[in-house]
Amino acid sequence: MKINNISPLKHKYLQITSVIAKPPQMLHYIGMLPDTRVPTIAIVGTRKPTSYGREVTERLAYDLAKRGIVVVSGLALGVDAIAHAAALDAGGTTLAVLPCGLPKIAPATNHQLAHRIVAGGGALISEYTADAPVAWKSHMLERNRLVAGLADAILITEASARSGTLNTAGHALEQGKHVFVVPGNITSPQSAGCNLLIKQGATPVTCAEDILEVIAPQLLTTQSQFALGSNPTETAILEQLRAGLRNGEEIQRTLGIDSGEFNIALTMLELAGAVKALGANQWTLR
Repeated sequence: MKINNISPLKHKYLQITSVIAKPPQMLHYIGMLPDTRVPTIAIVGTRKPTSYGREVTERLAYDLAKRGIVVVSGLALGVDAIAHAAALDAGGTTLAVLPCGLPKIAPATNHQLAHRIVAGGGALISEYTADAPVAWKSHMLERNRLVAGLADAILITEASARSGTLNTAGHALEQGKHVFVVPGNITSPQSAGCNLLIKQGATPVTCAEDILEVIAPQLLTTQSQFALGSNPTETAILEQLRAGLRNGEEIQRTLGIDSGEFNIALTMLELAGAVKALGANQWTLR
């Protein structure tokens, strides 16, 4: 893969990084960068998300990318990787900022995801040269300022009180960026960091529209468009999911339909991209 070198000041999309702490004089990237400045969100969080953290990250990253928002993250395990993959699933553009020189991929387990990002029209970005020695701890902290710096706002979907994600939030605040946070269960240690940020003034979000209102109001529709099923059974399933039910058996029991009819309807909705399987017969809206 070809490594490109560019001065951020000479590229319309990258010029936003000129105001961050220690602005990079040169960036190296593989893939493609947006030609001009377009609305961009940084999505970060814990490396060990709960099923809740995974679900909200997938939903928000997918919905934002579907609207044309560029998703930036750090290709780390957990929330970062989930956000990148969801943006790609939506047919959107995603950029990964690495803590090492290209063409090295870190972590190596996300090598395939890195190739998907490039193939999907996005880019892998680093401020380090290929021969630069890797100082993981300091490079990751430096990478965080660039993740926030490339974005118009930052979204934290799940983070503990001691999460390194809070470092990225700090950079965003220093840069004058809006910080969005997904509220979490008050008994979950994995959401303690998110709930703390909300106490300190971060904006709580429950849907993509909460973010679009701030960074790209022009992309909002005048009325929410809900997916409709192709028959009454599919429509009824979608209504139950919108009401908050997740368990397939519970939805089937609530609707009072036989398992054959239910499974066929659910399969057709999944093929149509209206619903997504979470595993263990748990489902959510796309």
